[in-house]
Amino acid sequence: MKKTVEEGDKAPDFTLPADDGTRIRLADMAGHPVVLYFYPRDNTPGCTRQAAGFRDAYPEFQAAGAVVLGVSPDGVASHARFRDRHDLNFRLLADPDHSVAQLYGVWREKKMFGVPKMGIERSTFLVAPSGRLAKVWRKVKVDGHVQEVLAALSSLVQATQDPPTP
Repeated sequence: MKKTVEEGDKAPDFTLPADDGTRIRLADMAGHPVVLYFYPRDNTPGCTRQAAGFRDAYPEFQAAGAVVLGVSPDGVASHARFRDRHDLNFRLLADPDHSVAQLYGVWREKKMFGVPKMGIERSTFLVAPSGRLAKVWRKVKVDGHVQEVLAALSSLVQATQDPPTP
């Protein structure tokens, strides 16, 4: 059985509760690019910087027709506090049982102070309007990452708008 997903694969579908109490299903986003980013925990320094980067660039993602979704094991109430505290303008999805993280191969053993522990490997997936994974980033470093995602999104949008050459 395949343990992870790769570029070109169909993005695994899921339904998760969002910070606003709604339930979000990936399949319902068909026809739009989706930026699906997995982060370890609300209100930690790196995760806050990452979320702020997506927040600040959100108008550019919207202009490209993209949906941005953040996913972590934190619960809906934690996500709502995180969203409100940092004025986040996109949805955060709760994956407390790690089921979606496992589908995407981002629930992994990590070392914390030399001690093995299971946790989220910071990762981002760009899902094409077709539902296929257009780009995958694993072991994401926060600084500069949002700009990389925007560049890949721009290329994806351009490729889907260009007419085929005869």
